[in-house]
Amino acid sequence: MEGGGTLPEALKEERQLGHILPTSSEASSVKRSPWGFLLTGIVGGALVAVYAVATPFITPALRKICLPFVPATSKQIENVVKMLRCRRGPLVDIGSGDGRIVIAAAKEGFSAVGYELNPWLVWYSRYCAWQEGVHGSARFYISDLWKVTFSQYSNVVIFGVPQMMPQLEKKLELELEGDARVIACRFPFPHWIPDHVTGEGIDTVWVYDVSTFRGREKKP
Repeated sequence: MEGGGTLPEALKEERQLGHILPTSSEASSVKRSPWGFLLTGIVGGALVAVYAVATPFITPALRKICLPFVPATSKQIENVVKMLRCRRGPLVDIGSGDGRIVIAAAKEGFSAVGYELNPWLVWYSRYCAWQEGVHGSARFYISDLWKVTFSQYSNVVIFGVPQMMPQLEKKLELELEGDARVIACRFPFPHWIPDHVTGEGIDTVWVYDVSTFRGREKKP
Protein backbone atom coordinates (compact mmCIF):
# COMPACT_ATOMS: atom_id res chain seq x y z
CA MET A 1 0.00 0.00 0.00
CA GLU A 2 1.32 3.44 -0.92
CA GLY A 3 2.21 5.91 1.86
CA GLY A 4 1.66 3.24 4.51
CA GLY A 5 4.18 0.44 4.78
CA THR A 6 3.58 -3.14 5.78
CA LEU A 7 2.45 -4.26 9.28
CA PRO A 8 5.80 -5.84 10.30
CA GLU A 9 7.56 -2.62 9.31
CA ALA A 10 5.14 -0.57 11.47
CA LEU A 11 5.80 -2.80 14.51
CA LYS A 12 9.51 -2.49 13.93
CA GLU A 13 9.24 1.31 13.91
CA GLU A 14 7.22 1.27 17.17
CA ARG A 15 9.87 -0.88 18.86
CA GLN A 16 12.57 1.53 17.74
CA LEU A 17 10.57 4.45 19.18
CA GLY A 18 10.00 2.60 22.50
CA HIS A 19 6.23 2.26 22.11
CA ILE A 20 6.06 -1.35 23.25
CA LEU A 21 3.93 -2.98 25.90
CA PRO A 22 5.68 -4.01 29.15
CA THR A 23 6.41 -7.66 29.68
CA SER A 24 4.74 -9.60 32.50
CA SER A 25 7.83 -9.26 34.79
CA GLU A 26 7.97 -5.50 34.17
CA ALA A 27 4.27 -5.13 34.98
CA SER A 28 4.66 -6.97 38.29
CA SER A 29 7.59 -4.72 39.28
CA VAL A 30 5.39 -1.67 38.65
CA LYS A 31 2.72 -3.15 40.92
CA ARG A 32 5.32 -3.81 43.65
CA SER A 33 6.70 -0.24 43.65
CA PRO A 34 4.52 0.98 46.59
CA TRP A 35 6.25 -1.58 48.80
CA GLY A 36 9.55 0.03 47.90
CA PHE A 37 8.27 3.40 49.04
CA LEU A 38 6.97 1.85 52.27
CA LEU A 39 10.30 0.15 52.99
CA THR A 40 12.17 3.40 52.33
CA GLY A 41 9.86 5.23 54.72
CA ILE A 42 10.36 2.64 57.47
CA VAL A 43 14.15 2.71 57.13
CA GLY A 44 14.18 6.50 57.03
CA GLY A 45 11.97 6.74 60.11
CA ALA A 46 14.18 4.30 62.00
CA LEU A 47 17.30 6.30 61.18
CA VAL A 48 15.65 9.52 62.36
CA ALA A 49 14.63 7.83 65.62
CA VAL A 50 18.15 6.49 66.22
CA TYR A 51 19.59 9.94 65.50
CA ALA A 52 17.16 11.60 67.93
CA VAL A 53 18.04 9.18 70.73
CA ALA A 54 21.79 8.94 70.14
CA THR A 55 22.58 12.62 69.51
CA PRO A 56 22.18 13.79 73.15
CA PHE A 57 24.62 11.06 74.23
CA ILE A 58 27.15 11.61 71.43
CA THR A 59 27.17 15.43 71.35
CA PRO A 60 28.80 15.87 74.80
CA ALA A 61 31.69 13.67 73.64
CA LEU A 62 32.40 16.19 70.87
CA ARG A 63 32.78 19.06 73.32
CA LYS A 64 36.18 20.37 74.40
CA ILE A 65 35.61 19.00 77.91
CA CYS A 66 33.51 15.85 77.93
CA LEU A 67 31.50 14.92 81.03
CA PRO A 68 30.37 11.37 80.21
CA PHE A 69 27.38 9.70 81.84
CA VAL A 70 28.52 7.04 84.31
CA PRO A 71 25.83 6.03 86.83
CA ALA A 72 26.73 6.52 90.49
CA THR A 73 27.16 3.33 92.46
CA SER A 74 25.09 2.70 95.57
CA LYS A 75 28.26 3.08 97.69
CA GLN A 76 29.03 6.46 96.11
CA ILE A 77 25.53 7.66 96.91
CA GLU A 78 25.90 6.38 100.47
CA ASN A 79 29.21 8.26 100.87
CA VAL A 80 27.74 11.50 99.51
CA VAL A 81 24.73 11.29 101.83
CA LYS A 82 27.10 10.59 104.73
CA MET A 83 29.01 13.81 103.97
CA LEU A 84 25.74 15.77 103.86
CA ARG A 85 24.67 14.86 107.40
CA CYS A 86 24.07 17.85 109.66
CA ARG A 87 24.11 20.07 106.58
CA ARG A 88 21.33 22.47 105.58
CA GLY A 89 20.49 24.58 102.58
CA PRO A 90 19.84 23.87 98.89
CA LEU A 91 21.87 21.28 97.02
CA VAL A 92 22.97 21.06 93.38
CA ASP A 93 24.35 18.11 91.46
CA ILE A 94 26.48 19.30 88.52
CA GLY A 95 26.01 16.83 85.67
CA SER A 96 23.20 14.97 87.43
CA GLY A 97 22.95 12.06 84.94
CA ASP A 98 19.99 9.87 85.82
CA GLY A 99 19.24 11.86 88.98
CA ARG A 100 20.31 9.36 91.65
CA ILE A 101 22.18 11.85 93.83
CA VAL A 102 19.46 14.50 93.61
CA ILE A 103 16.73 12.00 94.49
CA ALA A 104 18.77 10.60 97.39
CA ALA A 105 19.36 14.12 98.72
CA ALA A 106 15.67 14.98 98.37
CA LYS A 107 14.81 11.91 100.45
CA GLU A 108 17.11 13.29 103.17
CA GLY A 109 15.11 16.52 103.24
CA PHE A 110 17.19 18.71 100.91
CA SER A 111 15.78 20.97 98.25
CA ALA A 112 17.86 19.46 95.44
CA VAL A 113 18.50 20.51 91.85
CA GLY A 114 20.29 18.69 89.04
CA TYR A 115 21.76 20.26 85.90
CA GLU A 116 22.29 17.92 82.96
CA LEU A 117 22.98 18.54 79.28
CA ASN A 118 21.31 15.35 78.02
CA PRO A 119 17.52 15.89 77.71
CA TRP A 120 16.74 12.16 77.79
CA LEU A 121 18.48 11.83 81.17
CA VAL A 122 16.66 14.90 82.50
CA TRP A 123 13.25 13.52 81.50
CA TYR A 124 14.16 10.14 82.97
CA SER A 125 15.30 11.80 86.21
CA ARG A 126 12.02 13.69 86.49
CA TYR A 127 10.11 10.45 86.02
CA CYS A 128 12.19 8.70 88.72
CA ALA A 129 11.67 11.61 91.11
CA TRP A 130 7.92 11.39 90.55
CA GLN A 131 8.02 7.62 91.03
CA GLU A 132 9.96 8.02 94.30
CA GLY A 133 7.53 10.66 95.54
CA VAL A 134 10.10 13.50 95.77
CA HIS A 135 9.25 15.44 92.59
CA GLY A 136 8.35 18.45 94.73
CA SER A 137 11.87 18.78 96.17
CA ALA A 138 13.94 17.23 93.35
CA ARG A 139 14.11 19.32 90.20
CA PHE A 140 16.06 18.82 87.00
CA TYR A 141 17.07 21.24 84.27
CA ILE A 142 18.63 20.90 80.83
CA SER A 143 21.61 23.22 80.99
CA ASP A 144 25.34 23.61 80.39
CA LEU A 145 27.11 23.79 83.76
CA TRP A 146 29.35 26.63 82.53
CA LYS A 147 26.27 28.79 81.95
CA VAL A 148 24.84 28.27 85.45
CA THR A 149 25.65 30.39 88.52
CA PHE A 150 25.95 28.31 91.69
CA SER A 151 26.01 31.10 94.29
CA GLN A 152 22.56 30.17 95.66
CA TYR A 153 23.61 26.62 96.64
CA SER A 154 25.04 25.63 100.02
CA ASN A 155 25.93 22.08 98.93
CA VAL A 156 27.51 21.18 95.59
CA VAL A 157 28.07 17.65 94.29
CA ILE A 158 30.15 16.98 91.20
CA PHE A 159 31.06 13.78 89.36
CA GLY A 160 33.79 15.34 87.24
CA VAL A 161 36.70 14.37 85.02
CA PRO A 162 40.31 15.53 85.48
CA GLN A 163 40.21 17.86 82.44
CA MET A 164 37.40 20.00 83.87
CA MET A 165 38.36 20.17 87.55
CA PRO A 166 40.82 23.12 87.40
CA GLN A 167 38.36 25.34 85.52
CA LEU A 168 35.44 24.30 87.73
CA GLU A 169 37.54 24.90 90.85
CA LYS A 170 38.02 28.53 89.83
CA LYS A 171 34.35 28.97 88.95
CA LEU A 172 33.11 27.61 92.29
CA GLU A 173 35.70 29.55 94.26
CA LEU A 174 34.37 32.78 92.75
CA GLU A 175 30.66 32.00 93.06
CA LEU A 176 30.06 30.05 96.28
CA GLU A 177 29.26 31.59 99.65
CA GLY A 178 31.54 31.05 102.65
CA ASP A 179 29.34 28.40 104.28
CA ALA A 180 29.11 26.19 101.18
CA ARG A 181 30.42 22.64 100.92
CA VAL A 182 31.67 20.97 97.74
CA ILE A 183 31.64 17.17 97.39
CA ALA A 184 33.73 15.72 94.56
CA CYS A 185 33.26 12.12 93.43
CA ARG A 186 35.73 9.95 91.49
CA PHE A 187 38.26 12.78 91.00
CA PRO A 188 39.48 15.44 93.48
CA PHE A 189 40.09 19.10 92.75
CA PRO A 190 43.72 19.82 91.84
CA HIS A 191 44.56 22.65 94.29
CA TRP A 192 42.08 22.51 97.17
CA ILE A 193 42.97 20.43 100.22
CA PRO A 194 40.00 18.28 101.28
CA ASP A 195 38.55 18.58 104.78
CA HIS A 196 37.27 15.00 104.67
CA VAL A 197 37.88 11.94 102.50
CA THR A 198 35.75 8.81 102.63
CA GLY A 199 35.42 5.66 100.54
CA GLU A 200 37.84 3.70 98.41
CA GLY A 201 38.63 3.43 94.70
CA ILE A 202 35.91 4.76 92.42
CA ASP A 203 33.66 5.26 95.45
CA THR A 204 36.02 7.81 97.04
CA VAL A 205 34.47 11.14 97.98
CA TRP A 206 36.43 14.34 98.70
CA VAL A 207 34.80 17.07 100.79
CA TYR A 208 35.82 20.73 100.63
CA ASP A 209 34.44 23.47 102.87
CA VAL A 210 34.70 26.89 101.23
CA SER A 211 35.47 28.58 104.55
CA THR A 212 38.51 26.33 104.98
CA PHE A 213 40.26 26.93 101.67
CA ARG A 214 39.44 30.63 101.68
CA GLY A 215 40.92 30.82 105.17
CA ARG A 216 44.11 29.22 103.91
CA GLU A 217 44.32 31.76 101.10
CA LYS A 218 44.18 34.68 103.56
CA LYS A 219 47.07 33.36 105.64
CA PRO A 220 50.48 34.93 104.79
